[in-house]
Amino acid sequence: MKHKKQEFPWTVPVTADDIPESGLHMKIEAPAEMRTEIARLANLRALPALSAVFDLSRRGAGVHVTGTVSAQVGQTCVVSLEPMDSVVEEPVNLLFTPQAAEPKVDEMSAYPEEEPPEPLVGSKVDLGAIATEFLILGLDPYPRKPGAQFAAPQADTGGEHPFAALEALKKRPGGAT
Repeated sequence: MKHKKQEFPWTVPVTADDIPESGLHMKIEAPAEMRTEIARLANLRALPALSAVFDLSRRGAGVHVTGTVSAQVGQTCVVSLEPMDSVVEEPVNLLFTPQAAEPKVDEMSAYPEEEPPEPLVGSKVDLGAIATEFLILGLDPYPRKPGAQFAAPQADTGGEHPFAALEALKKRPGGAT
């Protein structure tokens, strides 16, 4: 998730202090007007459903977020250019820690199997932004309808080809061979 700051239309902020010691389980669902904005942001034909289930727990001064983002998306088949619907199920596992300096390249080895922690800005985690970003990450960039196959246009073997006039000049008496 470490990218330049992106403004997402759907926000569901949770303050770290609001998370009890036993953790917090949240189900969120994007309203229709937010889905329209997110569909535009993600370059989707439609976004009939977008929801997420998150479990939040405190990790010292940080917040650990796990869960799943689920969506029904309308895209366009890259082969047939026909509308198609897909389901996105994207797992989420993020650790947010109070903002610290960016790790140096050699410090990245401290996180060999996982991503380094995300910055916890203002002691808030935005679940709507997380759901939106993981939806976008989970989209198939080249959606293909089941059974859709590309068929190259058939070459016209009858008639003259584009260089027939040049070939005729070569065959004329006195023409270069």
